[in-house]
Amino acid sequence: MNLKHELESRISAALTAAGAPAGSPALVAPAAKVEFGDYQANGVMAAAKKLKTKPRDLAEKVIANLDLSDLAETVEIAGPGFINITFKSDWLSQQLATAAEDERLAIAKAAPPQRVVIDYSSPNLAKEMHVGHLRSTIIGDALARTLEFLGHDVQRQNHVGDWGTQFGMLCAYLDELTEVRESKDAERVTVAKLPDLEEFYRKAKERFDTDEAFANKSRDFVVRLQSGDDAVLHTRFQFLAISLSHCQEVYDRLGATLTPDDVCGESFYNDDLPKVVADLDAKGLLKESEGAQCVFLDAFKNKDDDIQPFIVQKSDGGYLYATTDLAAIRHRIGTLGGDRLIYVVGSEQNFHFQQLFAVARAAEFAPKNVSLEYVPFGMMLGKGRKRFRTREGGTIKLMDLLDEAVKRAGELVAEKNPSLPETERDDIARAVGIGAVKYADLSQNRTSDYVFSWDKMLSLEGNTAPYMQYAYARVRSIFRKGRLSDDVTGRIALTEPAERVLAVRLLQLSETLDAVAADCLPNILCSYLFDLAGAFMSFYETCPVLKADEPTRTSRLMLSDLTARTIRRGLALLGIETVERM
Repeated sequence: MNLKHELESRISAALTAAGAPAGSPALVAPAAKVEFGDYQANGVMAAAKKLKTKPRDLAEKVIANLDLSDLAETVEIAGPGFINITFKSDWLSQQLATAAEDERLAIAKAAPPQRVVIDYSSPNLAKEMHVGHLRSTIIGDALARTLEFLGHDVQRQNHVGDWGTQFGMLCAYLDELTEVRESKDAERVTVAKLPDLEEFYRKAKERFDTDEAFANKSRDFVVRLQSGDDAVLHTRFQFLAISLSHCQEVYDRLGATLTPDDVCGESFYNDDLPKVVADLDAKGLLKESEGAQCVFLDAFKNKDDDIQPFIVQKSDGGYLYATTDLAAIRHRIGTLGGDRLIYVVGSEQNFHFQQLFAVARAAEFAPKNVSLEYVPFGMMLGKGRKRFRTREGGTIKLMDLLDEAVKRAGELVAEKNPSLPETERDDIARAVGIGAVKYADLSQNRTSDYVFSWDKMLSLEGNTAPYMQYAYARVRSIFRKGRLSDDVTGRIALTEPAERVLAVRLLQLSETLDAVAADCLPNILCSYLFDLAGAFMSFYETCPVLKADEPTRTSRLMLSDLTARTIRRGLALLGIETVERM
């Protein structure tokens, strides 16, 4: 049962019965302090203000219309009109037993499920993925995992940059190298024989930025590419194959669920771009401005009454990202059947998505019943809150970052537990290192910038992946010490305060996952897991487990096992592995 939703539903109904406006929210939340009970309902205050009555008087009427006798031990009015609820211990025990018996921890699936299309990662190809691609990849992946677990049909879309100027530039530079080699009667250079694609891209970009003749040649190659020139298409395909192979290596290393089947690049929509422009024109939305085709919407007027145009076709007839994004919306709704479209993209693109969604609605590419959601995120920063770069000022390759994380985690594991076999130590180092990088990001509110710190993310203290992985391993150690199997069965009895606190935390997983799915905030799950681990540590310190007499021993073992399973499930939804010992 979703505790928060159940209480919200019942108390909201009681508010209406007590005379509050229909739909008045109960504003249910976990109690701020243990002495206030398990949950609080704070909606009486706002409803009383609308009714111009005393909050406490309204609270008394709400309680008179509220029946929580099946689950609550006490329902009390506190202060001017807050309602405090304390659950029955036996009812909590029943809920825990249901969760313990279910592989899904009794988390209900969405009814009805939605088709959710998530756009995330989306690297520009022709060079290796760097740290700038990290946040989109792991935030999007955590959301995809969570929504899938809740029963939604998730369609991952890796909208890669596989078209346009950069490929014309690469093909032009390769063509020049080929001409030089042939003039020297040397072996022909090919994409497959390039020793470092990143370095090749850097040199090509340098030429493009400094040599106008080469820039024009690159643009000519773009025209040839878009016109279907077989030779240029073949070369582009080779660059794509190498780039996508690099990307998949990173995804596999990172533990992301993206696969080659999820790649749907800009080129996929190329044939639909003229139709997008034609359909916008048919809707009367297009206006010409300096030769370009644009959409002007009143919603984007500035303080001087000027409207920022949404350009869909340049004066030379070329198309832009905006045009491709509109085509992608049509495909994701019309072909993929998306009910909810989520875009996990950096916060610097905020205005673009405001315009994109507004134009898609105005053109009726996206009907009102389809949700269009921009999920922005801040930057990962280095020391001094500057861009995270190498010591030389260059961009850090994502694979290099992950390798460094595993190396540092290996040193930490070797220091803490030198007796571990090498193979096990390597597995732990990989899980801890990769997990630390991901959790350090996911535990932040995604809208904020955060400072990358090796020491903080690999700490065994605080809200970190190593701490959470250690908490799981510590629970599992109880079963190893007692030489017990996982299938401990019996009755869970809650007699100590620490047991009750842990029980309520365990039963808050459902509402936590619903909040993550609704608001696209993985840090809500991280905070929940951290609180759960803290509740278990308090329980473990005050309530003996293996040394307790029966039936208390079995009850506490069941609580411990359910805690371990909940932590493991929560971390898995974040894309983070657990280890049996550290």
